[in-house]
Amino acid sequence: MRVVEDKQKILLNLRNPERVLAAVPDAEIIRRADTTIVACPHSVQAVSTLRTLGFDAPAPILHQYDWPGRFKPYEHQRQTAAFATLHHKCIILNQIGTGKSLSALWAADYLMNIGAIKKVLILSPLSTLERVWKDSVFLDISHRDAVVLHGSAARRHKLLEQDVDFYIINHDGFRVIADAAHGMFDLVIIDEAAVLRNARTNRYKAFNTWYRSQSREPSLWLMTGTPTPNEPTDAWSLARLLDNPLAPKTYSSFRDRVMVRKSMYSWGPRPEAPEIVSRILQPSIIYKREDCFDLPDTVVNNITVDLTAEQAKHFKTMVSTMLVEVDSGQTITAVNEAVKLQKLVQILCGVAYNDDGENVEIDCKPRVDAVCEIIEQAGGKAIVFVPLTGTIKMLERELSKRWSVGVVNGNVSASKRGDIFGSFQQRKDPHVLLAHPATMAHGLTLTEASTVIWYGPITSNEQYVQANGRVERIGKKHVSYVVHITATELERKMFRRLDSKQKLQGILLDLLEQERRTA
Repeated sequence: MRVVEDKQKILLNLRNPERVLAAVPDAEIIRRADTTIVACPHSVQAVSTLRTLGFDAPAPILHQYDWPGRFKPYEHQRQTAAFATLHHKCIILNQIGTGKSLSALWAADYLMNIGAIKKVLILSPLSTLERVWKDSVFLDISHRDAVVLHGSAARRHKLLEQDVDFYIINHDGFRVIADAAHGMFDLVIIDEAAVLRNARTNRYKAFNTWYRSQSREPSLWLMTGTPTPNEPTDAWSLARLLDNPLAPKTYSSFRDRVMVRKSMYSWGPRPEAPEIVSRILQPSIIYKREDCFDLPDTVVNNITVDLTAEQAKHFKTMVSTMLVEVDSGQTITAVNEAVKLQKLVQILCGVAYNDDGENVEIDCKPRVDAVCEIIEQAGGKAIVFVPLTGTIKMLERELSKRWSVGVVNGNVSASKRGDIFGSFQQRKDPHVLLAHPATMAHGLTLTEASTVIWYGPITSNEQYVQANGRVERIGKKHVSYVVHITATELERKMFRRLDSKQKLQGILLDLLEQERRTA
């Protein structure tokens, strides 16, 4: 088999060319001496047909696409994009941190280039609407345009009327625009598709009803690194969306195949469950971070969350108070700048200290939800670094509702810390380590963690480097994934300076000056 790129043809040397000629439109015979060459169009349709016939024909995107944007694609991204272009329905199971979002955008852009699709709907978590999906369209396929359908119902409907290439909306928000979106889309991409693992939820029913009601079902690409975060039965609803014929028609039938009853109210997975799940979640592609040899040792990502009304109010009040202090002639020194930054970070993290030194919780649900989403997507163990003791207590309460949590802060004795670190590294539990970055001692190894989450920024370069370094040790099993959670430009600037090992001195004055200019 040979690809002739300038002619966009695939040449096959065949003894019996009849079945290819019958199956592939526009295939032609080229006779040379005793050899019969079949020239097939190097198109998505022709390659899909050839693969059905048993030929390992290369995807056209690998030979016909320029891969625009800031980054040269990794090989696993090229193969993921190629896989998606050849499937009307599929599931992309690549691990978090492998760049599957950009792979999907490149694939969609290629299909737009060849006229196979026009408009794409993207369903994703709230935290990734702007900073992941819209930013990637803007920066990496900048010849395309996108709109984020967020806000009130009226605003979402108005934004839906715009003529763009990509429409991006959160999973639950889709129900608001479902009726108006009838017949609009040629492709639907569902990021973190495991949110649809329960077919009894309104979220699943709304999407499935809309999707099945289309006169022509759009292509459907599901994306999740954790298709079965709780039990093997989580796979059933995803397989039904893929129309996999091996997926039983009823949930109870599938449950009986992959689970065994242990008591009146409890079930456990059967030994053969992983193999059964793998069979019904097809067609699929999967890359784990450790299998992506060209990835950097550490992948850093920024997740943006919204401030709640309560946080926004307190943050604005605090900044205004600091502006008054500066305007009255008071000097903010390096020492008290760190103190004032800490007060702002307290508000952003959801637990502030009052004048009596007591913890006062501030509604910060979007930030907590983002932490839960990342831990679930990661699949493996995770470390959550939190710069405030009061916030650690609040997060321990929330995360313990779903996972086993180990807590390490200044109040935990050295011997107890050692026990927690040892259990995290050597045992199943705890699944999540919730820690103040100052507790991360030099030489400490926590390579069982595949994901590091910074719940909020800190002011110490040394602590930031040392904390991240705990998973960057000899014997680490994973490409590390470091996530910064932010809601304001102040936090993003703090993390940028920490990443580049710059001093944070003057960052508060930059914020105040910006506030003064925009007032």
